[in-house]
Amino acid sequence: MSRIVITEFMDEAAVQRIAASHDTLYAPDLVDRRADLLAQVAATDVLIVRNRTRVDADLLAAAPRLQAVGRLGVGLDNIDMEGCQARGITVWPATGANDLAVAEYVITTAMMLLRGAYAATERVIAGDWPRQDLIGTEASALTLGLMGYGAIARQVTRRAQAMGMRVIAHDPHLPADDPAWGDVAPVSRADLLAGSDVISLHVPLTPQTRHMIDAAALRAMRPGAVLINAARGGVVDEDALANALRQGHLAGAALDVFEVEPLTAKAGQRFAGLSNLILTPHIAGVTAQANVRVSSLIADRVLDHLAERV
Repeated sequence: MSRIVITEFMDEAAVQRIAASHDTLYAPDLVDRRADLLAQVAATDVLIVRNRTRVDADLLAAAPRLQAVGRLGVGLDNIDMEGCQARGITVWPATGANDLAVAEYVITTAMMLLRGAYAATERVIAGDWPRQDLIGTEASALTLGLMGYGAIARQVTRRAQAMGMRVIAHDPHLPADDPAWGDVAPVSRADLLAGSDVISLHVPLTPQTRHMIDAAALRAMRPGAVLINAARGGVVDEDALANALRQGHLAGAALDVFEVEPLTAKAGQRFAGLSNLILTPHIAGVTAQANVRVSSLIADRVLDHLAERV
Protein backbone atom coordinates (compact mmCIF):
# COMPACT_ATOMS: atom_id res chain seq x y z
CA MET A 1 0.00 0.00 0.00
CA SER A 2 1.42 3.35 -1.05
CA ARG A 3 1.64 6.33 1.28
CA ILE A 4 -0.07 9.55 0.11
CA VAL A 5 0.21 12.89 1.90
CA ILE A 6 -2.08 15.82 1.03
CA THR A 7 -0.91 19.09 2.56
CA GLU A 8 -3.62 21.57 1.49
CA PHE A 9 -7.37 21.50 0.90
CA MET A 10 -8.77 19.06 -1.65
CA ASP A 11 -12.27 17.98 -2.61
CA GLU A 12 -13.40 15.39 -0.07
CA ALA A 13 -14.75 12.99 -2.69
CA ALA A 14 -11.37 12.90 -4.43
CA VAL A 15 -9.60 12.33 -1.12
CA GLN A 16 -11.93 9.44 -0.35
CA ARG A 17 -11.25 7.87 -3.74
CA ILE A 18 -7.53 7.88 -3.03
CA ALA A 19 -7.92 6.76 0.58
CA ALA A 20 -10.07 3.79 -0.45
CA SER A 21 -7.00 1.98 -1.78
CA HIS A 22 -3.96 3.75 -0.28
CA ASP A 23 -2.67 4.88 3.09
CA THR A 24 -3.63 8.56 2.94
CA LEU A 25 -2.92 11.46 5.28
CA TYR A 26 -5.20 14.38 4.50
CA ALA A 27 -4.06 17.35 6.60
CA PRO A 28 -4.99 20.68 4.97
CA ASP A 29 -3.08 22.57 7.66
CA LEU A 30 0.13 20.62 7.18
CA VAL A 31 1.40 23.37 4.87
CA ASP A 32 1.66 25.60 7.96
CA ARG A 33 3.49 22.99 10.06
CA ARG A 34 6.78 22.70 8.25
CA ALA A 35 8.55 20.46 10.77
CA ASP A 36 5.63 18.04 10.82
CA LEU A 37 5.50 18.10 7.03
CA LEU A 38 9.17 17.16 6.72
CA ALA A 39 8.62 14.32 9.19
CA GLN A 40 5.56 13.02 7.35
CA VAL A 41 7.19 12.89 3.91
CA ALA A 42 9.92 10.51 5.11
CA ALA A 43 7.76 7.55 4.11
CA THR A 44 5.67 9.25 1.40
CA ASP A 45 5.32 7.93 -2.14
CA VAL A 46 3.05 10.67 -3.52
CA LEU A 47 2.67 14.24 -2.29
CA ILE A 48 -0.34 16.40 -3.22
CA VAL A 49 -0.01 20.17 -2.76
CA ARG A 50 -1.43 23.52 -3.79
CA ASN A 51 0.61 26.68 -4.24
CA ARG A 52 1.74 27.31 -0.66
CA THR A 53 3.61 24.06 0.03
CA ARG A 54 7.30 24.53 -0.81
CA VAL A 55 8.53 21.39 -2.52
CA ASP A 56 12.12 22.53 -2.26
CA ALA A 57 15.49 20.89 -1.77
CA ASP A 58 14.92 20.39 1.95
CA LEU A 59 11.61 18.64 1.42
CA LEU A 60 12.97 16.46 -1.38
CA ALA A 61 15.90 15.45 0.84
CA ALA A 62 13.44 14.47 3.56
CA ALA A 63 11.39 12.32 1.15
CA PRO A 64 13.61 9.50 -0.15
CA ARG A 65 10.65 7.42 -1.37
CA LEU A 66 8.86 10.21 -3.21
CA GLN A 67 7.72 9.16 -6.69
CA ALA A 68 5.35 11.93 -7.71
CA VAL A 69 3.93 15.34 -6.79
CA GLY A 70 0.36 16.29 -7.68
CA ARG A 71 -0.21 20.05 -7.94
CA LEU A 72 -3.80 21.16 -7.28
CA GLY A 73 -3.44 24.03 -9.75
CA VAL A 74 -1.15 24.95 -12.61
CA GLY A 75 1.70 27.13 -11.33
CA LEU A 76 4.90 25.27 -10.53
CA ASP A 77 7.03 28.01 -9.00
CA ASN A 78 6.68 26.45 -5.52
CA ILE A 79 8.15 23.17 -6.79
CA ASP A 80 11.85 22.52 -7.39
CA MET A 81 11.37 21.13 -10.88
CA GLU A 82 15.08 20.56 -11.48
CA GLY A 83 15.37 18.65 -8.21
CA CYS A 84 12.35 16.53 -9.09
CA GLN A 85 13.71 15.82 -12.55
CA ALA A 86 17.08 14.81 -11.14
CA ARG A 87 15.36 12.33 -8.85
CA GLY A 88 12.95 11.05 -11.51
CA ILE A 89 9.97 12.42 -9.58
CA THR A 90 6.91 13.01 -11.75
CA VAL A 91 5.05 16.31 -11.30
CA TRP A 92 1.41 16.64 -12.38
CA PRO A 93 -0.15 20.09 -12.66
CA ALA A 94 -3.94 20.19 -13.01
CA THR A 95 -3.68 21.74 -16.46
CA GLY A 96 -6.95 23.13 -17.75
CA ALA A 97 -9.06 22.26 -14.73
CA ASN A 98 -9.39 25.78 -13.36
CA ASP A 99 -9.12 27.81 -16.59
CA LEU A 100 -12.79 28.76 -16.53
CA ALA A 101 -12.66 29.95 -12.92
CA VAL A 102 -9.72 32.27 -13.61
CA ALA A 103 -11.26 33.59 -16.83
CA GLU A 104 -14.50 34.48 -15.05
CA TYR A 105 -12.53 36.16 -12.25
CA VAL A 106 -10.66 38.32 -14.78
CA ILE A 107 -13.82 39.42 -16.58
CA THR A 108 -15.73 40.07 -13.35
CA THR A 109 -12.85 42.03 -11.85
CA ALA A 110 -12.32 44.09 -14.99
CA MET A 111 -15.95 45.14 -14.98
CA MET A 112 -15.85 45.99 -11.27
CA LEU A 113 -12.77 48.17 -11.76
CA LEU A 114 -14.22 49.91 -14.79
CA ARG A 115 -17.58 50.66 -13.14
CA GLY A 116 -16.10 51.55 -9.76
CA ALA A 117 -19.50 51.40 -8.06
CA TYR A 118 -19.33 48.26 -5.99
CA ALA A 119 -17.49 49.53 -2.91
CA ALA A 120 -20.19 52.07 -2.05
CA THR A 121 -22.33 49.89 0.24
CA GLU A 122 -21.26 51.51 3.51
CA ARG A 123 -21.71 55.01 2.08
CA VAL A 124 -25.22 54.18 0.90
CA ILE A 125 -26.11 52.59 4.24
CA ALA A 126 -24.92 55.77 5.94
CA GLY A 127 -27.32 57.87 3.87
CA ASP A 128 -24.83 59.11 1.29
CA TRP A 129 -25.91 59.01 -2.35
CA PRO A 130 -22.62 59.27 -4.31
CA ARG A 131 -23.91 58.85 -7.86
CA GLN A 132 -21.69 61.50 -9.36
CA ASP A 133 -18.61 59.93 -7.75
CA LEU A 134 -19.40 56.51 -9.15
CA ILE A 135 -20.03 57.12 -12.84
CA GLY A 136 -17.89 54.42 -14.39
CA THR A 137 -16.93 53.14 -17.82
CA GLU A 138 -18.55 50.50 -20.02
CA ALA A 139 -16.34 47.60 -21.08
CA SER A 140 -17.83 47.40 -24.56
CA ALA A 141 -15.55 48.92 -27.24
CA LEU A 142 -12.58 49.11 -24.85
CA THR A 143 -9.33 47.28 -25.58
CA LEU A 144 -8.29 44.35 -23.41
CA GLY A 145 -4.58 43.50 -23.50
CA LEU A 146 -3.50 40.02 -22.46
CA MET A 147 0.13 39.56 -21.43
CA GLY A 148 0.61 35.92 -22.32
CA TYR A 149 -1.78 33.99 -24.55
CA GLY A 150 -2.16 30.50 -23.13
CA ALA A 151 -5.32 28.55 -22.41
CA ILE A 152 -6.68 30.85 -19.70
CA ALA A 153 -6.09 33.99 -21.76
CA ARG A 154 -8.00 32.39 -24.63
CA GLN A 155 -10.95 31.71 -22.31
CA VAL A 156 -10.82 35.36 -21.26
CA THR A 157 -10.80 36.40 -24.93
CA ARG A 158 -14.03 34.59 -25.75
CA ARG A 159 -15.86 36.23 -22.87
CA ALA A 160 -14.41 39.68 -23.50
CA GLN A 161 -15.29 39.59 -27.19
CA ALA A 162 -18.84 38.53 -26.33
CA MET A 163 -19.12 41.82 -24.41
CA GLY A 164 -17.86 43.81 -27.38
CA MET A 165 -14.27 44.33 -26.25
CA ARG A 166 -11.36 44.40 -28.67
CA VAL A 167 -8.62 41.97 -27.61
CA ILE A 168 -4.89 42.22 -28.26
CA ALA A 169 -2.19 40.02 -26.79
CA HIS A 170 1.55 39.64 -26.41
CA ASP A 171 3.20 36.25 -26.16
CA PRO A 172 6.80 35.88 -27.41
CA HIS A 173 6.53 32.09 -27.11
CA LEU A 174 3.60 31.78 -29.52
CA PRO A 175 4.49 32.14 -33.23
CA ALA A 176 2.59 34.85 -35.06
CA ASP A 177 1.16 32.29 -37.49
CA ASP A 178 -0.13 29.94 -34.76
CA PRO A 179 -3.86 29.28 -35.31
CA ALA A 180 -4.44 29.78 -31.58
CA TRP A 181 -4.40 33.53 -32.17
CA GLY A 182 -7.65 33.34 -34.10
CA ASP A 183 -8.89 36.89 -34.62
CA VAL A 184 -6.79 38.29 -31.76
CA ALA A 185 -4.05 40.67 -32.82
CA PRO A 186 -0.55 39.69 -31.62
CA VAL A 187 1.31 42.86 -30.65
CA SER A 188 4.60 43.88 -29.08
CA ARG A 189 4.87 44.34 -25.33
CA ALA A 190 5.22 48.10 -25.82
CA ASP A 191 2.13 48.29 -28.03
CA LEU A 192 0.12 46.26 -25.54
CA LEU A 193 1.07 48.54 -22.65
CA ALA A 194 0.29 51.68 -24.60
CA GLY A 195 -2.82 50.43 -26.37
CA SER A 196 -4.87 48.71 -23.66
CA ASP A 197 -7.63 50.03 -21.44
CA VAL A 198 -7.49 46.85 -19.37
CA ILE A 199 -4.38 44.68 -18.99
CA SER A 200 -4.58 41.16 -17.59
CA LEU A 201 -1.43 39.15 -16.88
CA HIS A 202 -1.18 35.48 -17.87
CA VAL A 203 2.48 34.58 -17.48
CA PRO A 204 4.42 32.29 -15.12
CA LEU A 205 6.92 33.66 -12.63
CA THR A 206 10.40 33.25 -14.08
CA PRO A 207 13.60 35.30 -13.88
CA GLN A 208 12.47 36.93 -17.13
CA THR A 209 8.97 37.84 -15.91
CA ARG A 210 9.81 38.95 -12.36
CA HIS A 211 8.77 42.61 -12.05
CA MET A 212 7.99 42.76 -15.76
CA ILE A 213 5.31 45.25 -14.68
CA ASP A 214 7.60 47.76 -13.00
CA ALA A 215 7.49 51.56 -12.68
CA ALA A 216 8.51 52.03 -16.33
CA ALA A 217 5.86 49.60 -17.58
CA LEU A 218 3.20 51.27 -15.46
CA ARG A 219 4.16 54.70 -16.85
CA ALA A 220 3.83 53.24 -20.35
CA MET A 221 0.23 52.22 -19.73
CA ARG A 222 -2.63 54.44 -20.84
CA PRO A 223 -3.71 57.02 -18.26
CA GLY A 224 -6.87 55.69 -16.65
CA ALA A 225 -6.17 52.04 -17.56
CA VAL A 226 -6.69 49.17 -15.11
CA LEU A 227 -4.39 46.24 -14.34
CA ILE A 228 -5.30 42.71 -13.21
CA ASN A 229 -2.82 40.13 -11.95
CA ALA A 230 -4.28 36.71 -11.28
CA ALA A 231 -1.16 34.96 -12.61
CA ARG A 232 1.75 34.94 -10.17
CA GLY A 233 3.02 37.19 -7.42
CA GLY A 234 6.30 38.83 -8.31
CA VAL A 235 5.31 39.59 -11.88
CA VAL A 236 4.18 43.02 -10.65
CA ASP A 237 6.40 45.37 -8.66
CA GLU A 238 3.92 46.02 -5.86
CA ASP A 239 5.55 49.21 -4.59
CA ALA A 240 5.54 50.67 -8.08
CA LEU A 241 1.89 49.71 -8.54
CA ALA A 242 0.87 51.33 -5.25
CA ASN A 243 2.66 54.52 -6.31
CA ALA A 244 0.98 54.53 -9.73
CA LEU A 245 -2.44 54.17 -8.09
CA ARG A 246 -1.74 56.94 -5.57
CA GLN A 247 -0.55 59.27 -8.31
CA GLY A 248 -3.75 58.66 -10.27
CA HIS A 249 -2.06 57.39 -13.42
CA LEU A 250 -4.08 54.16 -13.28
CA ALA A 251 -7.82 54.08 -12.63
CA GLY A 252 -7.52 50.87 -10.66
CA ALA A 253 -5.91 47.49 -10.20
CA ALA A 254 -6.63 44.04 -8.82
CA LEU A 255 -4.16 41.58 -7.34
CA ASP A 256 -5.03 37.99 -6.54
CA VAL A 257 -1.38 36.99 -6.11
CA PHE A 258 1.45 38.57 -4.16
CA GLU A 259 5.21 38.47 -3.72
CA VAL A 260 4.64 37.36 -0.11
CA GLU A 261 1.86 34.82 0.36
CA PRO A 262 -0.13 34.84 2.50
CA LEU A 263 0.11 38.64 2.36
CA THR A 264 1.35 39.80 5.75
CA ALA A 265 0.04 42.89 7.54
CA LYS A 266 3.46 44.47 7.07
CA ALA A 267 3.59 43.76 3.33
CA GLY A 268 0.00 44.88 2.96
CA GLN A 269 0.72 48.34 4.34
CA ARG A 270 2.01 49.47 0.95
CA PHE A 271 -1.60 49.29 -0.24
CA ALA A 272 -3.20 51.10 2.72
CA GLY A 273 -5.76 53.73 1.81
CA LEU A 274 -6.11 52.80 -1.85
CA SER A 275 -9.80 52.78 -2.71
CA ASN A 276 -9.21 51.88 -6.36
CA LEU A 277 -7.58 48.54 -5.54
CA ILE A 278 -9.09 45.06 -5.22
CA LEU A 279 -7.08 42.47 -3.26
CA THR A 280 -8.12 38.82 -3.08
CA PRO A 281 -6.29 35.87 -1.43
CA HIS A 282 -5.09 33.80 -4.43
CA ILE A 283 -8.63 32.63 -5.06
CA ALA A 284 -9.14 33.34 -8.78
CA GLY A 285 -8.76 29.70 -9.79
CA VAL A 286 -10.78 28.27 -6.91
CA THR A 287 -14.53 27.86 -7.25
CA ALA A 288 -16.63 24.97 -5.97
CA GLN A 289 -16.69 23.50 -9.46
CA ALA A 290 -13.01 24.13 -10.20
CA ASN A 291 -12.00 22.51 -6.92
CA VAL A 292 -13.88 19.36 -7.92
CA ARG A 293 -12.30 19.32 -11.39
CA VAL A 294 -8.76 20.00 -10.12
CA SER A 295 -9.03 17.45 -7.32
CA SER A 296 -10.57 14.79 -9.54
CA LEU A 297 -7.89 15.22 -12.20
CA ILE A 298 -5.07 14.85 -9.68
CA ALA A 299 -6.77 11.89 -7.99
CA ASP A 300 -6.96 10.19 -11.39
CA ARG A 301 -3.26 10.83 -12.03
CA VAL A 302 -2.29 9.45 -8.62
CA LEU A 303 -4.42 6.32 -8.88
CA ASP A 304 -3.32 5.59 -12.46
CA HIS A 305 0.33 6.08 -11.54
CA LEU A 306 0.15 3.78 -8.53
CA ALA A 307 -1.82 1.14 -10.45
CA GLU A 308 1.01 1.01 -13.00
CA ARG A 309 3.54 0.51 -10.20
CA VAL A 310 1.80 -2.58 -8.81
